[in-house]
Amino acid sequence: MGKRHEAIGIKQAIRFEWMQKAANLLLAGLDAKTIRQELHEFLADRKGNGSEGERSDQTRTFVVNNLMKIWVSPDSELLPFRDASLAILRDNPSMSLPVHWGMVSAVYPFWLNVARQTGRLLALQDQVTQIQITGRLKEQYGDRQTVSRYTRYVIRSFVAWGVLKDSESKGCYEKATSINITDANAAILIFESALQANPDAKGTLGMLQNNPAFFPFQIPVMSGDFVSQRCERIEVVRYGLDDELLKLKSTCY
Repeated sequence: MGKRHEAIGIKQAIRFEWMQKAANLLLAGLDAKTIRQELHEFLADRKGNGSEGERSDQTRTFVVNNLMKIWVSPDSELLPFRDASLAILRDNPSMSLPVHWGMVSAVYPFWLNVARQTGRLLALQDQVTQIQITGRLKEQYGDRQTVSRYTRYVIRSFVAWGVLKDSESKGCYEKATSINITDANAAILIFESALQANPDAKGTLGMLQNNPAFFPFQIPVMSGDFVSQRCERIEVVRYGLDDELLKLKSTCY
């Protein structure tokens, strides 16, 4: 495992359509240098709130670097996962949002941690505030100013992706309508993203099935055997009477 589990990394809000653009350029067979150039041109007049307008070279570079890291040049151990994600985007584009969610979560586990704290709070109350989410994350990452700023970028990304909604009160959010994952392979990718985001590369099936980080989705119930049979990168280990532990095979690294 690399340093991505400790890193925060997301330095600007990332809109869903920008993720789509990066993946589509990759699916078109373009090389990394060309994709980087295309993304710079694409984002030259697009702001993080979706409006048109010039953005600084620095902020554009932050976003392009994030998009490149997510789709084009992730860490080597993530390449098989990236390729499987691309295959679903190509074959079942209706599942693009959970696929992108899984990819950004694997590359930047901070995204998944923000989602986990958001999901936990939403399980207890109808609305969550940025302050509540940030407070929980500071327990994990320390009371750094960057934690507050980068958490805000991820939350604004959630809103831009349509999985959170702004409420009438500033800095307060509500859950949007859940997205039903109808493709089993897309659901397995979501599970795998959590394993990839975990330094231990493992988790019980029950915890994955009910992971609050997946609050935007309705995930079908699956057995551990089904998951391991459909994904060669995951193995299942049984313990106790009916507990199943999913773990990434060491060949993934």
